[in-house]
Formats: sequence, structure tokens, C-alpha cells
Amino acid sequence: MNSDNLNKVRASLYSVADKAADYLESLGTRQVCSTSTSEELFRRLDRPFPEDGSPAELVISELVNDVERGLVASVGPRYFGFVVGGATRASLMADWLTSAWDQNAQVYATSPAAAATEAIVARWVVELLGLPTQSSVGFVTGCQMANFTALASARNTVLERAGWNLNKHGLFGAPPISVFMSECGHSTVRSALHMIGIGSGQIREIPSDSEGRMNLQSLQEEIRRATGQPMIISLQAGNVNSGAFEPIAAVADLVRSENAWIHVDGAFGLWTAVSPELRIRLEGLERADSWATDAHKWLNVPYDSGIVIVKNPAQHRTLKTSRCAYAGEEFEDKRDGSTWVPENSRRARAFVLYAVLRELGRTGVRAIVERCCMLARTFALGATKLPGAKVLNEVVLNQVLLEFSSSTVNDGETFHRAIAAQIQLEGKCWLGATTWQGKAALRVSICNWLTTEEDISILLETLGRTVQNVMHRSPGRED
Repeated sequence: MNSDNLNKVRASLYSVADKAADYLESLGTRQVCSTSTSEELFRRLDRPFPEDGSPAELVISELVNDVERGLVASVGPRYFGFVVGGATRASLMADWLTSAWDQNAQVYATSPAAAATEAIVARWVVELLGLPTQSSVGFVTGCQMANFTALASARNTVLERAGWNLNKHGLFGAPPISVFMSECGHSTVRSALHMIGIGSGQIREIPSDSEGRMNLQSLQEEIRRATGQPMIISLQAGNVNSGAFEPIAAVADLVRSENAWIHVDGAFGLWTAVSPELRIRLEGLERADSWATDAHKWLNVPYDSGIVIVKNPAQHRTLKTSRCAYAGEEFEDKRDGSTWVPENSRRARAFVLYAVLRELGRTGVRAIVERCCMLARTFALGATKLPGAKVLNEVVLNQVLLEFSSSTVNDGETFHRAIAAQIQLEGKCWLGATTWQGKAALRVSICNWLTTEEDISILLETLGRTVQNVMHRSPGRED
């Protein structure tokens, strides 16, 4: 590439950096929600497929203009929907570099730099979470694929212990596997189980308590019925609605003498392991066989970034049973990242994780987690002072479920969804509505490294005002 072309590339990248900076600088004042309808977005973006190409600068400029009003400012400090983190400065910059370097983290030969970085980040993550040092780590798109990878390893292992050669015979005729999980467990676990060939008839959904934790006595009875059979138990470290944790140590005691695998779905709750104050809720964490989490939640890196960890590397390696002939020789001291995940060709996600872990350190990760939990308690306390408000969950983490009741409200679900919709439309904040234990509720998730007490005050003021407005317009109100 000649110097003129290099200068053009540099100028183009600078212009994109300016556009990105403009967006980030607007987070404090821009509307959090999309301000464009789907029809408007489609109309802006939809063009006849081009016969001839266009200058890159024009394409990017028009793309920014076309999608601008359809963006959700989920990276900002007042997005409280789902469980979505932001992106720290180092993680964002490393993500840009990852795209520019465009490394394939498949095997050592395709990117020695990516392989070395993965190996170091794997060691750091295991150390940070206080897991057994020999554990193996894979870097995937998110907790869906982390759960899939761990549960595939679980399936392979419990069948092998039962004397079944899965590689030779497949699943046809294999001993049935009993899977136990809370009825309030996350849908990604069920999806992962179905993808590895375990049907709903093999999944025993254990009744849960008011916080969504499986009932231990019911679990014990199910284990007793299935004794001697291969078993997988999936536990929650941070219920996606209530934030509740299931007792890992107690469950490990129940299956001590069984052919059982314990998996922990900790998409965001697993990061509480960094906090001495919160880690008590993870008692027995090291006794599980596998763990799944997201980095694009509490670690606050850009999408997509999930992590799967398996205690026994040999059991983890059963995920992949063949290797491309062109992938080169396999070495003990040279990491092949695709060994530990479903994909072969894959983005070098570890560069971003390396950057954010160096940027934050243990104290920084702990500070984000503990501050978000503190802000959740602050919000819950403030919300209970609003007329008709009731917090439905024990606020043990960063999740708050809020119910409003009034004699003027006939349809609770419609009422709560109207509140959420009105708040989203106003655009200062974003929260969602859900159904919890048969009750309509508002759901607030605090997961962003930028969120402050001032943002919580804005949320409370917005919520109080919106509830009164919606209640005033509710059908059935008598003035």
C-alpha cells in the first residue's frame, strides 16, 4: 500500500473514531431508547443491492446517519434493562484493535499472539474467581454457548462413566441422563440441553421458593429416584430476575456418591466471587464441575464475550473429537483456543479481556460489582417510599423486582408494561417489565461501570412521576 493510500486509511479511521467519540459523549444527554420506528429504520437502510461499490467513507457516513435514531444507549449509565454492561476505555480500545488485527484464534499457528493472550487470561480468570487452578477455559460468544460447551462436556463425561462410548455409538441407545434445574432456571440452559440431545422429558424442573431457588428437599427426592443413573445438576449463581443464588455446597453433598456433574450458570452472578462480602453466597463454588459466565455483563467489555470453565481439562477436551489436518501439529505448551469451544474460526476475544483485567485489576472488578449491588439496594430503598410500591425480591445482588398496586388498577400486567413503555419513551432511563411468581413487575438491573447515585436518583424521580401519570390514565379510575 503506497503512502497516499495509507494516509487515506488513517484519515478514514480517525473520522470513524470521531463519530464513535461523538456517540459516547452523547450518552449523558441522549435518549436511552430508540427514537425511530422499525419502519423508519428499514426505509432509511433499505436500498437496492448495488451493482457497483461506493467509497468507504460514504458508506460509513450514511450508515451512521441511517441507524443513529435506532440505537439503544445500553452502554450508558441509565440503562437498567436486561443485564447489560458497558465498555470500559481499555476494553473498547482493545476491541477496535482486535478488529484491525483481525486474528483467527483457532489454533496456535493462526495467531501465536492470540494463543498466548488466551492462555494468560484463562489463568487470570481462574485465579480471580477462586476456582481450581487446573481448570480449563474457553472464550465464546456468551453464556448460551458457555452453557452449551459445559453441558456437552457434562453429557460426555457422565455417559462415559456409565460405560457408554459416545464417540462410537452416538446418543442412540445411550443410558438416559436425568437433568435437574430450578423451574426458574434460565432459558439458555434449557436451549443448551436441547442442542446436546437432551429432551424435555429428561429435564426435571425442581419447584422453587419465592426467590427462584430450587427446593432442596424436592431435589433430594428426585436424586433418590434417579440414583445410579447419569445426572447433571444446573445451579444458578444469580437468578436473572431476583439475583438469588442456589446452595452449591449443599447440592454437592447430595450427589457425593452419584455419577453426577454440577454446572453453575453464573452469567453475571459468578463475578461476585471477587468480593469477600458477596462470595459467601457462592459457598462450595469450587466443588462444581463447570461454570459459565459473561464478560459483557459485569466485566463491562463490548459484545460478544462469554467464558466457559471446566474443572477437569480432559473432560473439557471431549467437546472436540477431531482436528483439521491443515491445523498443524498440536503442542502441549502452545494453546489451541478452538479445542475448548464449539467454533473453529473465531474472534480473538482474549485481547479485550486482557486489556480490561489489566485496566481494572482485582480491586477494580470488585469495585464495579460491589458498587452496582449497593446502588441496587439504594434504588430498592428509595422505591419502597413511592406510593403503592413493593419490592418483590430480597435484594442480594444487582436485581430489583418492583410491584405497584392500587385500587384503581384492574390489569396489573398492562399497568406495569405501560409504566415501562412510558419511561422508555421519555428516554431518560430504560427499564423493563416482567412476570415473577405470577405477578406483574418492573425489573431493574444495575450492571454498568458508569452508573452513579445520581443516575439512581434520576431513575427514582422518573419512576415516581411516571407511575402517577399512568395511574391517572388507568381504566377504571374513579375521580
